Amino acid sequence: MGTILNRFIMVSAIDRILVLQFSPGICYAKKVSAVFVFGDSLFEAGNNFYINTVAKPTYPNGIDFVNGSPSGRYTNARTVLDIKKNWVLEITLLLTWPPPPKTTGDVILKGVNYASSASGIFNSTGSKFGAHICMDAQTGNFPKTRQEIISRTGTAAARKLLRRALYYIAIGANDILSEPASSSLDEDFNYLDNMISRFKSQLITLYNLDARKIAVTNMAPLGCIPNQKDKYSTDDCVADVIELAKLYNIKLKKLLQQLTTILAGFENADSACCHLSGKHGGKIPCVPFSRVCRDRSKYVFWDAYHPTENANLIAAKRVLDGDIRYVSPINIRQTAC
Repeated sequence: MGTILNRFIMVSAIDRILVLQFSPGICYAKKVSAVFVFGDSLFEAGNNFYINTVAKPTYPNGIDFVNGSPSGRYTNARTVLDIKKNWVLEITLLLTWPPPPKTTGDVILKGVNYASSASGIFNSTGSKFGAHICMDAQTGNFPKTRQEIISRTGTAAARKLLRRALYYIAIGANDILSEPASSSLDEDFNYLDNMISRFKSQLITLYNLDARKIAVTNMAPLGCIPNQKDKYSTDDCVADVIELAKLYNIKLKKLLQQLTTILAGFENADSACCHLSGKHGGKIPCVPFSRVCRDRSKYVFWDAYHPTENANLIAAKRVLDGDIRYVSPINIRQTAC
Protein backbone atom coordinates (compact mmCIF):
# COMPACT_ATOMS: atom_id res chain seq x y z
CA MET A 1 0.00 0.00 0.00
CA GLY A 2 1.14 3.53 -0.67
CA THR A 3 1.25 6.47 1.67
CA ILE A 4 -0.32 9.91 1.66
CA LEU A 5 2.23 12.61 2.43
CA ASN A 6 1.41 15.86 4.21
CA ARG A 7 2.00 17.85 1.04
CA PHE A 8 0.51 17.93 -2.43
CA ILE A 9 1.96 15.36 -4.80
CA MET A 10 1.34 14.81 -8.48
CA VAL A 11 1.07 11.31 -9.89
CA SER A 12 1.77 11.14 -13.62
CA ALA A 13 -1.00 8.81 -14.70
CA ILE A 14 -4.27 9.05 -16.57
CA ASP A 15 -5.75 10.53 -13.44
CA ARG A 16 -3.34 12.99 -11.87
CA ILE A 17 -3.92 13.42 -8.20
CA LEU A 18 -2.88 16.25 -5.92
CA VAL A 19 -3.07 15.02 -2.34
CA LEU A 20 -3.45 17.24 0.68
CA GLN A 21 -3.22 16.17 4.30
CA PHE A 22 -3.75 18.71 7.06
CA SER A 23 -2.52 16.49 9.89
CA PRO A 24 1.15 15.83 10.72
CA GLY A 25 3.16 12.78 9.87
CA ILE A 26 2.46 10.01 7.40
CA CYS A 27 -0.92 8.36 7.07
CA TYR A 28 -0.95 4.76 5.98
CA ALA A 29 -3.86 3.53 3.89
CA LYS A 30 -5.06 1.17 6.60
CA LYS A 31 -5.90 4.26 8.69
CA VAL A 32 -8.45 5.54 6.17
CA SER A 33 -11.86 5.17 7.79
CA ALA A 34 -14.13 6.09 4.87
CA VAL A 35 -14.16 7.60 1.38
CA PHE A 36 -16.23 10.65 0.43
CA VAL A 37 -16.43 11.57 -3.24
CA PHE A 38 -17.19 14.85 -4.99
CA GLY A 39 -17.06 15.63 -8.69
CA ASP A 40 -18.40 15.02 -12.18
CA SER A 41 -18.84 12.07 -14.55
CA LEU A 42 -15.35 10.70 -13.82
CA PHE A 43 -16.55 9.70 -10.36
CA GLU A 44 -20.34 9.50 -10.62
CA ALA A 45 -21.99 6.27 -9.48
CA GLY A 46 -25.65 6.89 -10.24
CA ASN A 47 -26.74 10.21 -8.74
CA ASN A 48 -28.02 11.55 -12.04
CA PHE A 49 -30.61 8.77 -12.27
CA TYR A 50 -32.42 10.63 -9.48
CA ILE A 51 -32.58 14.08 -11.12
CA ASN A 52 -34.16 15.51 -14.26
CA THR A 53 -31.25 15.55 -16.70
CA VAL A 54 -30.27 14.03 -20.03
CA ALA A 55 -26.80 13.40 -18.59
CA LYS A 56 -27.52 9.86 -17.42
CA PRO A 57 -25.05 7.01 -17.98
CA THR A 58 -27.52 4.59 -19.59
CA TYR A 59 -26.63 1.37 -21.44
CA PRO A 60 -24.21 0.50 -23.03
CA ASN A 61 -22.43 2.23 -20.13
CA GLY A 62 -21.77 -0.63 -17.70
CA ILE A 63 -21.70 -3.28 -20.43
CA ASP A 64 -18.84 -5.08 -18.66
CA PHE A 65 -20.10 -4.32 -15.16
CA VAL A 66 -21.85 -6.89 -12.96
CA ASN A 67 -24.70 -8.43 -14.98
CA GLY A 68 -23.84 -6.08 -17.86
CA SER A 69 -26.27 -3.45 -16.62
CA PRO A 70 -26.02 0.34 -16.24
CA SER A 71 -24.11 1.07 -13.07
CA GLY A 72 -24.38 4.84 -12.94
CA ARG A 73 -20.81 5.08 -14.22
CA TYR A 74 -19.61 6.60 -17.48
CA THR A 75 -17.43 3.68 -18.51
CA ASN A 76 -17.77 0.07 -19.59
CA ALA A 77 -17.15 -1.32 -16.08
CA ARG A 78 -15.33 0.15 -13.08
CA THR A 79 -14.08 3.70 -12.65
CA VAL A 80 -10.63 4.50 -11.33
CA LEU A 81 -12.36 5.43 -8.08
CA ASP A 82 -13.90 1.97 -7.71
CA ILE A 83 -10.45 0.45 -8.00
CA LYS A 84 -8.80 2.98 -5.70
CA LYS A 85 -11.50 2.53 -3.06
CA ASN A 86 -10.77 -1.18 -3.00
CA TRP A 87 -7.08 -0.53 -2.44
CA VAL A 88 -7.48 2.27 0.08
CA LEU A 89 -10.06 0.66 2.34
CA GLU A 90 -8.55 -2.82 1.93
CA ILE A 91 -12.01 -4.36 1.59
CA THR A 92 -13.83 -6.31 -1.06
CA LEU A 93 -14.89 -3.89 -3.79
CA LEU A 94 -18.32 -2.45 -3.16
CA LEU A 95 -19.77 -2.84 -6.66
CA THR A 96 -22.95 -1.15 -5.51
CA TRP A 97 -22.06 2.29 -4.21
CA PRO A 98 -25.41 3.86 -3.33
CA PRO A 99 -25.82 7.53 -4.26
CA PRO A 100 -26.92 9.97 -1.50
CA PRO A 101 -30.67 9.32 -2.04
CA LYS A 102 -30.03 5.66 -1.20
CA THR A 103 -27.14 6.10 1.24
CA THR A 104 -28.71 5.67 4.64
CA GLY A 105 -28.04 3.78 7.83
CA ASP A 106 -24.63 2.44 8.76
CA VAL A 107 -23.47 2.45 5.12
CA ILE A 108 -22.69 6.18 5.43
CA LEU A 109 -19.94 5.26 7.91
CA LYS A 110 -17.93 3.94 4.93
CA GLY A 111 -18.50 7.06 2.84
CA VAL A 112 -20.81 8.70 0.32
CA ASN A 113 -20.45 9.52 -3.38
CA TYR A 114 -21.93 12.94 -4.23
CA ALA A 115 -20.54 13.20 -7.79
CA SER A 116 -22.86 14.26 -10.61
CA SER A 117 -22.26 14.09 -14.36
CA ALA A 118 -22.06 17.42 -16.24
CA SER A 119 -21.44 19.31 -12.99
CA GLY A 120 -18.69 21.81 -12.42
CA ILE A 121 -17.11 24.27 -10.04
CA PHE A 122 -19.47 26.95 -11.30
CA ASN A 123 -23.16 26.51 -10.50
CA SER A 124 -24.16 27.20 -14.11
CA THR A 125 -21.90 24.57 -15.67
CA GLY A 126 -23.91 21.68 -17.07
CA SER A 127 -27.25 23.48 -16.92
CA LYS A 128 -27.80 22.92 -20.65
CA PHE A 129 -28.34 19.22 -19.86
CA GLY A 130 -31.01 19.92 -17.26
CA ALA A 131 -30.75 19.49 -13.51
CA HIS A 132 -27.31 18.86 -12.08
CA ILE A 133 -25.60 18.76 -8.72
CA CYS A 134 -22.87 21.38 -8.90
CA MET A 135 -19.90 21.42 -6.56
CA ASP A 136 -21.55 23.98 -4.28
CA ALA A 137 -24.57 21.69 -3.95
CA GLN A 138 -22.36 18.64 -3.31
CA THR A 139 -20.42 20.36 -0.55
CA GLY A 140 -23.79 21.64 0.71
CA ASN A 141 -25.05 18.05 0.98
CA PHE A 142 -22.04 16.90 2.99
CA PRO A 143 -23.13 18.60 6.28
CA LYS A 144 -26.29 16.49 6.23
CA THR A 145 -24.18 13.32 6.06
CA ARG A 146 -21.88 14.68 8.75
CA GLN A 147 -24.80 15.36 11.06
CA GLU A 148 -26.20 11.87 10.49
CA ILE A 149 -22.82 10.35 11.35
CA ILE A 150 -22.73 12.45 14.52
CA SER A 151 -26.21 11.26 15.46
CA ARG A 152 -25.15 7.63 14.99
CA THR A 153 -21.73 7.69 16.65
CA GLY A 154 -21.54 10.81 18.80
CA THR A 155 -19.58 13.99 18.12
CA ALA A 156 -16.11 12.81 19.17
CA ALA A 157 -16.25 9.52 17.23
CA ALA A 158 -17.74 11.25 14.20
CA ARG A 159 -15.01 13.87 14.04
CA LYS A 160 -12.38 11.17 14.38
CA LEU A 161 -13.94 9.21 11.50
CA LEU A 162 -14.28 12.29 9.30
CA ARG A 163 -10.70 13.41 9.92
CA ARG A 164 -9.37 9.94 9.08
CA ALA A 165 -11.53 9.66 5.96
CA LEU A 166 -10.26 10.26 2.43
CA TYR A 167 -11.96 12.87 0.27
CA TYR A 168 -11.66 12.43 -3.52
CA ILE A 169 -12.50 15.36 -5.78
CA ALA A 170 -12.60 15.34 -9.60
CA ILE A 171 -14.15 18.58 -10.82
CA GLY A 172 -13.46 21.37 -13.31
CA ALA A 173 -13.26 19.64 -16.69
CA ASN A 174 -16.78 20.68 -17.65
CA ASP A 175 -15.98 24.26 -16.65
CA ILE A 176 -12.91 24.24 -18.91
CA LEU A 177 -14.84 22.75 -21.82
CA SER A 178 -17.56 25.38 -21.34
CA GLU A 179 -15.14 28.28 -21.82
CA PRO A 180 -15.74 29.82 -25.28
CA ALA A 181 -12.96 28.99 -27.73
CA SER A 182 -12.96 32.59 -28.96
CA SER A 183 -11.94 33.95 -25.55
CA SER A 184 -8.86 36.12 -25.36
CA LEU A 185 -5.90 35.24 -23.15
CA ASP A 186 -6.98 37.90 -20.65
CA GLU A 187 -10.50 36.45 -20.59
CA ASP A 188 -9.06 32.96 -20.08
CA PHE A 189 -7.00 34.14 -17.11
CA ASN A 190 -9.99 35.88 -15.58
CA TYR A 191 -12.17 32.80 -16.10
CA LEU A 192 -9.60 30.51 -14.49
CA ASP A 193 -9.04 32.91 -11.60
CA ASN A 194 -12.76 32.86 -10.91
CA MET A 195 -12.74 29.04 -11.06
CA ILE A 196 -9.88 28.84 -8.57
CA SER A 197 -11.50 31.37 -6.25
CA ARG A 198 -14.75 29.42 -6.19
CA PHE A 199 -12.94 26.08 -5.74
CA LYS A 200 -10.93 27.52 -2.85
CA SER A 201 -14.16 28.37 -1.07
CA GLN A 202 -15.47 24.85 -1.67
CA LEU A 203 -12.32 23.23 -0.30
CA ILE A 204 -12.37 25.44 2.80
CA THR A 205 -16.00 24.46 3.34
CA LEU A 206 -14.97 20.79 3.45
CA TYR A 207 -12.03 21.57 5.73
CA ASN A 208 -14.33 23.37 8.16
CA LEU A 209 -16.46 20.21 8.25
CA ASP A 210 -13.48 18.08 9.38
CA ALA A 211 -12.07 16.98 5.98
CA ARG A 212 -8.32 16.59 6.44
CA LYS A 213 -7.14 14.17 3.71
CA ILE A 214 -8.19 15.57 0.36
CA ALA A 215 -7.16 14.18 -3.03
CA VAL A 216 -7.85 16.54 -5.95
CA THR A 217 -7.46 15.49 -9.57
CA ASN A 218 -5.82 18.08 -11.73
CA MET A 219 -6.84 18.64 -15.35
CA ALA A 220 -6.08 16.02 -17.98
CA PRO A 221 -5.06 17.11 -21.52
CA LEU A 222 -8.67 17.80 -22.48
CA GLY A 223 -7.72 18.88 -25.99
CA CYS A 224 -6.95 15.25 -26.82
CA ILE A 225 -10.34 13.72 -26.01
CA PRO A 226 -12.48 12.58 -28.98
CA ASN A 227 -15.12 15.20 -28.21
CA GLN A 228 -12.73 18.07 -28.79
CA LYS A 229 -11.13 16.55 -31.90
CA ASP A 230 -14.54 16.21 -33.54
CA LYS A 231 -15.70 19.60 -32.29
CA TYR A 232 -12.76 21.26 -34.01
CA SER A 233 -12.61 18.76 -36.95
CA THR A 234 -9.01 17.73 -36.40
CA ASP A 235 -6.99 14.56 -35.99
CA ASP A 236 -4.63 16.34 -33.65
CA CYS A 237 -5.04 17.45 -30.07
CA VAL A 238 -6.59 20.92 -29.75
CA ALA A 239 -3.72 23.09 -28.56
CA ASP A 240 -5.81 25.95 -27.13
CA VAL A 241 -7.80 23.59 -24.91
CA ILE A 242 -4.63 21.84 -23.74
CA GLU A 243 -3.08 25.19 -22.85
CA LEU A 244 -6.18 26.21 -20.90
CA ALA A 245 -5.98 22.98 -18.91
CA LYS A 246 -2.27 23.55 -18.28
CA LEU A 247 -2.92 27.07 -17.02
CA TYR A 248 -5.60 25.74 -14.71
CA ASN A 249 -3.20 23.12 -13.33
CA ILE A 250 -0.61 25.79 -12.56
CA LYS A 251 -3.17 27.87 -10.71
CA LEU A 252 -4.60 24.81 -8.96
CA LYS A 253 -1.21 23.70 -7.70
CA LYS A 254 -0.53 27.19 -6.36
CA LEU A 255 -3.91 27.22 -4.61
CA LEU A 256 -3.35 23.86 -2.97
CA GLN A 257 0.12 24.83 -1.81
CA GLN A 258 -1.37 27.99 -0.35
CA LEU A 259 -4.10 26.04 1.44
CA THR A 260 -1.53 23.56 2.74
CA THR A 261 0.24 26.43 4.44
CA ILE A 262 -2.81 28.32 5.66
CA LEU A 263 -4.98 25.45 6.82
CA ALA A 264 -2.12 23.48 8.35
CA GLY A 265 -1.85 26.21 10.97
CA PHE A 266 -0.34 29.20 9.15
CA GLU A 267 -2.63 32.07 8.25
CA ASN A 268 -0.08 34.31 6.58
CA ALA A 269 2.42 33.04 4.04
CA ASP A 270 3.03 36.40 2.32
CA SER A 271 4.10 38.94 4.91
CA ALA A 272 6.74 39.36 7.58
CA CYS A 273 5.69 39.08 11.22
CA CYS A 274 8.37 41.57 12.26
CA HIS A 275 7.76 44.46 9.88
CA LEU A 276 8.28 48.17 9.45
CA SER A 277 8.01 49.14 5.80
CA GLY A 278 6.57 47.70 2.60
CA LYS A 279 3.24 46.09 1.75
CA HIS A 280 4.61 42.71 2.91
CA GLY A 281 7.08 44.11 5.45
CA GLY A 282 9.89 43.33 3.05
CA LYS A 283 11.74 46.63 2.70
CA ILE A 284 13.53 46.84 6.04
CA PRO A 285 14.90 44.03 8.26
CA CYS A 286 13.58 43.37 11.75
CA VAL A 287 14.91 46.19 13.98
CA PRO A 288 14.17 47.31 17.57
CA PHE A 289 11.42 49.72 16.48
CA SER A 290 9.71 47.26 14.09
CA ARG A 291 6.14 46.12 14.73
CA VAL A 292 5.84 42.46 15.71
CA CYS A 293 2.74 40.38 14.99
CA ARG A 294 0.82 39.13 18.03
CA ASP A 295 0.67 35.42 17.08
CA ARG A 296 3.98 34.34 15.55
CA SER A 297 2.74 30.77 15.09
CA LYS A 298 0.43 31.93 12.28
CA TYR A 299 3.24 33.34 10.11
CA VAL A 300 5.62 31.59 7.72
CA PHE A 301 8.05 34.55 7.61
CA TRP A 302 9.60 36.14 10.67
CA ASP A 303 11.15 39.08 8.83
CA ALA A 304 11.82 40.17 5.26
CA TYR A 305 14.15 37.21 4.69
CA HIS A 306 13.78 34.50 7.30
CA PRO A 307 11.16 31.95 8.43
CA THR A 308 9.53 31.72 11.85
CA GLU A 309 10.27 28.91 14.28
CA ASN A 310 7.13 27.02 13.24
CA ALA A 311 8.21 27.14 9.60
CA ASN A 312 11.68 26.04 10.66
CA LEU A 313 10.19 23.08 12.54
CA ILE A 314 8.54 21.85 9.34
CA ALA A 315 11.76 22.33 7.34
CA ALA A 316 13.83 20.55 10.00
CA LYS A 317 11.50 17.55 10.08
CA ARG A 318 11.69 17.21 6.30
CA VAL A 319 15.49 17.30 6.38
CA LEU A 320 15.58 14.82 9.27
CA ASP A 321 12.96 12.34 8.07
CA GLY A 322 11.93 13.41 4.56
CA ASP A 323 12.14 11.36 1.39
CA ILE A 324 13.89 12.18 -1.88
CA ARG A 325 11.41 14.97 -2.61
CA TYR A 326 12.97 16.95 0.24
CA VAL A 327 16.50 15.65 0.73
CA SER A 328 18.79 13.58 -1.50
CA PRO A 329 20.13 10.94 -1.64
CA ILE A 330 19.17 10.10 1.97
CA ASN A 331 17.82 12.02 4.94
CA ILE A 332 19.76 12.92 8.09
CA ARG A 333 18.25 10.17 10.21
CA GLN A 334 19.28 7.58 7.63
CA THR A 335 22.91 8.65 7.95
CA ALA A 336 22.86 7.24 11.50
CA CYS A 337 21.92 3.76 10.27
